[in-house]
Amino acid sequence: MIKLLSTFFFSLFLIGTSFAQSQKNIFFDQKNLVNKFHTIDELEDLKKGDLIKLYTERINEITIILPYLALTNEAGVKLSDIGIKENSDHLKSLDKHHTITIKALENTKGVIAEFIPYADTEKIVWAILYFEEIIKKIRIGVNGNF
Repeated sequence: MIKLLSTFFFSLFLIGTSFAQSQKNIFFDQKNLVNKFHTIDELEDLKKGDLIKLYTERINEITIILPYLALTNEAGVKLSDIGIKENSDHLKSLDKHHTITIKALENTKGVIAEFIPYADTEKIVWAILYFEEIIKKIRIGVNGNF
């Protein structure tokens, strides 16, 4: 019984480790992307707190994707998918960038939470719409209709 449990937990550990490693070799994943775009009417009906949350989410997506834009605009793309060797140097570099980006986004979120509430609601709405247009252009990609 103990051998069976040990084998089971070891298998779970290996599966978890391989999943974590496979996620380190991607540029960004789907969870970093905005799920919904809004009209000006929808945004004007929201409270300032909700607008600030949307504002922050859009800043996050743009910040995460822009460094990789010349390589890919699609979530889940691995280094090997675009011809980059998945050696330890490349994986360390990507992991380091992910770590730094997470820290930068935490800092940015704090700055947004501190200062954006002082902005006019109309300007927050305008900024969200602007960010959404940028995101749409990013998603269209190089072969899209700029």
